[in-house]
Amino acid sequence: MAKASHSLSETDSRIAAAMLASPRASWRTVGRVLDISERTVVRRAAPLFHDRTLRATAVRNPVWFPDLIPLALRIRCRPNQISAIAATLARRPDTVWVDILGGGDEICTILFLDGPDARNSLLLRDLPATPAVQSWTSHILIRVFPAAFDWSGGLLTEAELTSLRPELPAPAARSALQPLDHALITTLVEDGRASYADLARRADTTALTARRRLETLVGNQVVRLATEVDLARLGIRTEALLWITVAPGGLEETGRRLSRHPQVRFASATTGSANLLVAVAAADLNALYHFLSDTIGALPHVSTIEVTPILSGVKRTGLVRPGSL
Repeated sequence: MAKASHSLSETDSRIAAAMLASPRASWRTVGRVLDISERTVVRRAAPLFHDRTLRATAVRNPVWFPDLIPLALRIRCRPNQISAIAATLARRPDTVWVDILGGGDEICTILFLDGPDARNSLLLRDLPATPAVQSWTSHILIRVFPAAFDWSGGLLTEAELTSLRPELPAPAARSALQPLDHALITTLVEDGRASYADLARRADTTALTARRRLETLVGNQVVRLATEVDLARLGIRTEALLWITVAPGGLEETGRRLSRHPQVRFASATTGSANLLVAVAAADLNALYHFLSDTIGALPHVSTIEVTPILSGVKRTGLVRPGSL
């Protein structure tokens, strides 16, 4: 379980929100948008990255990697073993998220599995061979709605978010990824704010080429740049996963509408009895209640919803949270 941590100051929280919204934004840009000096941004942000309060990375888009199988697993465990199971899952390189849910006997994890053999090994061999695992259900993520990728915790205005978003080239015609692209992606996963010089060195190319290819990769949504932070440090105390059943004809509309909501961190169409998975981050239980009653309640195509509170986030965007293991 993650240890309790103190909230960030208002300035630090806004800088963190800027990093969430635009992970590679320059210190100068952050200062201009937040109306503080570049020196202040450097002085406040550098320690946050140094002590891993903020952690920058990148996540591959499975649409561009056809061998990847994006899978959400709900795993029921013996309560006295749940922390150990969550830690084991978090150590796997193919897990993206690992959350402990509900009453302390269930884990939800999102994995990017490297093909059918990896999927079958997990579902037919590894999980059945683990005595502490009691049951599980699997759900393939068939469409991730990208609007939620701009999530910033509701700490920035729409004008500030617009100013932070980089101007990327128009999406190019789809073509096969090159070895250079894979090298850049590997480096970005390790450090989403790696300098162009570091990217060039790791990919054996020039800084200018690295910059152009990175902009193309991001513009074509081959990867999603991300910044990870313990949301409690931003004053967000309530997180939940929503398993929503939507009429098939309204799935695209509902998923897109929810993905644009400032409290939604993630939204994906899935297989299974519920066909939409949504991750919500709210200031408190009252804010979650109003999201359910006002936002979900106003959607015309929703028929049922299951709300599962998140007790502890062990791993997010492929990064193990400090102090969680």
